[in-house]
Amino acid sequence: MATILVLNGPNLNLLGQREPAVYGAATLADVEALCRDAAARLGHAVECLQSNHEGVLIDALQAAGRRVKAGELLGVVFNPGAFTHTSVALHDAIKGAEVPVVEIHISNVHAREAFRHHSYVSPAAAGIVVGFGVDGYRLAIEGLVRKTTG
Repeated sequence: MATILVLNGPNLNLLGQREPAVYGAATLADVEALCRDAAARLGHAVECLQSNHEGVLIDALQAAGRRVKAGELLGVVFNPGAFTHTSVALHDAIKGAEVPVVEIHISNVHAREAFRHHSYVSPAAAGIVVGFGVDGYRLAIEGLVRKTTG
């Protein structure tokens, strides 16, 4: 059994109360439970981390890369939140750590404001899941498992 890191960026701690018309009623705790269930069905465990701080996310990605190389971690399901559109540093951390990442967004960012259409994370990601609500986390976990275990 390998572990999957589910990493959530800024403001995702507000799920369930922030713009429910966009993000739905599920809380971050609900998302984490969904991820644990989805991974367990595939024979894997999940660790969850949410931070509003870019450096914490970078540190987590770098540590994840080391854990992948040690055979302890399959990779990362990552919702970078607003950092998606601003952070070259997250892109560089993913590339530098050589960590498999599936980028996930609850809403369809391409159907929203123009500034949300560009992702600095996407070019470094192994795959992207966009617009399926919180069920996208399940899809991202399934995709990461397929990509990393063949």
